[in-house]
Amino acid sequence: MEMKQVKENLLQVHLNGLLQTDDKIALKEVTRQLQLENVVGDKVFGSFAENLAFLLEALRKGNRSSSRPVLFILDEFDLFAHHRNQTLLYNLLDVAQSAQTPVAVVGLTCRLDVLELLEKRVKSRFSHRQIHLLNTFGFEQYVEIFQQQLSLPEEFPDGRFAQQWNQNIQSLCKDKTVKDILQKHFNSSKDFRSLHLLLMLALSQVTVSNPNIRSTDLLAASRLCTTDSKANVLHGLSVLEFCLIIAMKHLNSIYEGEPFNFEMVYNEFQKFIQRTHSMHNLEKPVVLKAFEHLHQLELIKAMDATSTRTQKEYQLVKLLLDSSQIMDALQKYPQCPTDVQLWASSSLE
Repeated sequence: MEMKQVKENLLQVHLNGLLQTDDKIALKEVTRQLQLENVVGDKVFGSFAENLAFLLEALRKGNRSSSRPVLFILDEFDLFAHHRNQTLLYNLLDVAQSAQTPVAVVGLTCRLDVLELLEKRVKSRFSHRQIHLLNTFGFEQYVEIFQQQLSLPEEFPDGRFAQQWNQNIQSLCKDKTVKDILQKHFNSSKDFRSLHLLLMLALSQVTVSNPNIRSTDLLAASRLCTTDSKANVLHGLSVLEFCLIIAMKHLNSIYEGEPFNFEMVYNEFQKFIQRTHSMHNLEKPVVLKAFEHLHQLELIKAMDATSTRTQKEYQLVKLLLDSSQIMDALQKYPQCPTDVQLWASSSLE
């Protein structure tokens, strides 16, 4: 756009998949941005097809020497692929490919599998040119971005507050705790959205009585962002269900990650009860019901979905938790029997 020739000639149309939720709305927006409403005049289009035909005709009117080039920028491109029959995408790419008029279509998306969403006829008209834009900044720049995002501008109405706020943000950037939190987030994801989520959670703690962001706010926000959802599910399990998880943990270490079935888990559980006498000897159907509940919570997974003929007790399953997740959850488990804690930390290899 800095080139004079481009600036004077190029027409730009910006569409967003979050705003233009179907082809009809998108078409109205294209007509508005290309200022074709005055050309439409008194014509009343009965259908989407007529409206589209008019737009395509308007685009095709000129030739390469006389018509102005049009650049279509489709933000959240993957959402356009969910439109019915992908009519708009097909027609735009068809015009671009047929060289009837100087049109370029650029799609912006975070999804790497977006080509899989396109219909065959759309895919055949797409040039298959992809440019991957990945963040290449280092940690120092990441901290600078953190500071920029939180700093208040000079034109902020309350200049005194803005100055105090910005000084606080500068001191936060030098705080070791804050740097450790940012380093952890930087290592897991350089994505701005994850950084914005962290900052939003920290900012929500700012009140009249607490007018600054503290390192403890960021620490609490970081814990919320990185909570392990599976480990959180463990806190709501019954003692019996937790015992079955521990039995599976031991089976994992004995058989080195090989799949197991309910009978093997029940056998381990029985050994524990006979050894400690800390729990009542429960009926097998009760234990099986608890085992099935773990399956519903997706803490265990069946190895072979097609083995419906196999009895429930003998279906091979795999535990979807690792040892550290189980031990962490056990530390926070309310009123956990001591015998169960000792059994979890013991090794049966």
